[in-house]
Amino acid sequence: MDAHDEEDEGELIHVELCPSCRTRQIHDIISEKTIGGGGDYKVQCEGCSHVHLIQIRPPKAVRVKFTLSDGAHSIVEEIEVDEDETIHVDDVFDFEDKLWRVSQLHLTQEQPVRSSEPEQVVSAWAVRCDLVRIKITMTEGEESSTSMIESNPEEIYVCGSIIELEGKKWRIRAIHTGRGRTLTGRREASQIRRIYLHPPPEPRRRRFNRN
Repeated sequence: MDAHDEEDEGELIHVELCPSCRTRQIHDIISEKTIGGGGDYKVQCEGCSHVHLIQIRPPKAVRVKFTLSDGAHSIVEEIEVDEDETIHVDDVFDFEDKLWRVSQLHLTQEQPVRSSEPEQVVSAWAVRCDLVRIKITMTEGEESSTSMIESNPEEIYVCGSIIELEGKKWRIRAIHTGRGRTLTGRREASQIRRIYLHPPPEPRRRRFNRN
């Protein structure tokens, strides 16, 4: 069916291709009947007065097996996708109030693809993209400990800046990305693999001259 609705001065107008006059015309809805998740609509063409039936049916849902990775944790879920939808690598979707980015699609275990119809997908992988987890190394004197923080992917971390973690203030000594460690500059959280923290320097004490 080649049809769509348009707004005209606040009113909904149904426009479609009339099978009688073969032109796109405004159609008046004479009657409608709800069927499942769709409906049957009896309409009349304003151009030639031809009356015909429009059937609207929602696409069938296909269950695709996704491995969802959230940091070090992964779960397998079957997620419903409309059968007429094409899934692409890097597509972002919402599942259980979290955002996920498609990272891999396989038609077979050995055949990765960049896009596919859902019925052809054997397995798929997605990673959480609304939140990133950054590993932290805290060094104080000869002692080091590790932790982890959750961050918005677009949050900026700057070498030399002061942050608060576990009730203490720390200075970002270095940032480690996939390309190595840097002691200067700034990086988005999505680019960071680990942040190295040291205690901030002691405040300088002012010296006062006594006359």
